[in-house]
Amino acid sequence: MSEILHLVAACAGGLLLGAMFFGGLWWTLRRALASERAALWFLGSLLLRTSVTLSGFYLLARGDWKRLLACLLGFVIARFLVTSLTGASAGHQNPQANQANEAVHASQS
Repeated sequence: MSEILHLVAACAGGLLLGAMFFGGLWWTLRRALASERAALWFLGSLLLRTSVTLSGFYLLARGDWKRLLACLLGFVIARFLVTSLTGASAGHQNPQANQANEAVHASQS
């Protein structure tokens, strides 16, 4: 029974890590696109998000492959949750992209 609780805790930890990673990515994209130093935002965010996520995976797994797999499962679930909550899917585009597409189609007509 204790093993199942450890796996559930690892999955919950992976969910939190994934929410932080993908939520941080979404936040970075919004900030960087409005900034003059977008590359600095992207690089800093990547380093911070990756180091926190890898450290969290290391601490949650504690050398057990089953815990690592449960953590990864929570991380992937968080990706889908953040994607659906932010409305960032492959079919959605920002208004500037829509305007650019309309301009291209108008010039081809």
